[in-house]
Amino acid sequence: MQQKVVIVGAGGQLGRELARSAPAGVSCLPLSRSELDIGDRDAVTRCLRELAPAQVINAAAYTAVDRAESEPGLAWRINAEGPGYLAAACAEVGARLLHVSTDFVFDGEASRPYPPDAPTAPLGEYGRSKLAGEGSVFQALPGALVMRTAWVYSAFGGNFVKTMLRLMREREELAVVDDQVGTPTWARGLAEALWAAAGRPQLGGVYHWTDAGVCSWYDFAVAIGEEGVATGLLERPVRVRPIPASDYPTPARRPAYSVLDKRESWRDLGVAGIHWRQQLRAMLADLKELQNE
Repeated sequence: MQQKVVIVGAGGQLGRELARSAPAGVSCLPLSRSELDIGDRDAVTRCLRELAPAQVINAAAYTAVDRAESEPGLAWRINAEGPGYLAAACAEVGARLLHVSTDFVFDGEASRPYPPDAPTAPLGEYGRSKLAGEGSVFQALPGALVMRTAWVYSAFGGNFVKTMLRLMREREELAVVDDQVGTPTWARGLAEALWAAAGRPQLGGVYHWTDAGVCSWYDFAVAIGEEGVATGLLERPVRVRPIPASDYPTPARRPAYSVLDKRESWRDLGVAGIHWRQQLRAMLADLKELQNE
C-alpha cells in the first residue's frame, strides 16, 4: 500500500520539484495555493481530515523578502500562522509534518557555517515571520521536522538564476553584490533531501540543507553566465561587475553571511551534498530540455 503524502505549496518551484521526484511507494497529493490556503485555519483542518495523509510537506511560503517590509500581515499569515494551522491539523489526524524554513532566521554576523542550534536573530519581517512559523510548528507538533534552506532556484518560477539569464541576454554588463555570502540550492536537490527525510520517520527537530560549497551572489552570477554559454542558453558571455551591498540598497536587510552547516543532515539523511556549481549545471540542462519540449 502506498503512503499518502500531501505537498502544500505545490505550485512553487520546490513544490513542483517535490512532485516530480516523488519516490516509489508514495502517493503524492500536490496542493497549490488555489487548492489550499494555509492561512485559512478551517480550510486546513477540513483538508487534512478529508485526505488523512501519513505525512505533509509544507513548501508554501511568502518569499517576497523586500515586500514583506511593507505588508508584514500577509507574510506572517502565510509564514507564521499557516504552518501552525498545518501542524495542529497534522496532530489531529496523526500525520507527520516536514516544514521548510530559511537561512534568514540568522543575522549573518557569523564567520563559520551556522549549525541548526545556532542562536537566531532575523533582520527583517520575512525572517521574523519564518522563525515564528518554526515556533508555531513545534508548539503544535513537537515531533515535526523543520528543514532550513537558502538561495533556492529551479527551472520553474522566478528566481535569481532565471533573472540573471534574462538580464544577460538583454545587457552587456551586470553589477552584482559580492559581499553577501551563502550557498545556492537547486530545488531538485532540496526535494530529494526532503524525500529522504520523509523516509526516516524517526527524525525530528531542525535540519539544514543547501548544496555544498560557498559563494557570493557575484560568484554565482559569474557561474550562471559561464554555464549558460556552455549549455547554449546564452549566446555570448556578459561582463559581471562586483559591487558592495551598500551600492544596491533594498527595503529589507539581508544576512552578509548565511552559510548553513549541513553535516548533521548529510549524516542522518544518508544523502551527500553536491557542489552548487555541479547542481547549477544540472538545472540549466533541465531548463534547456524543458524549453525544447
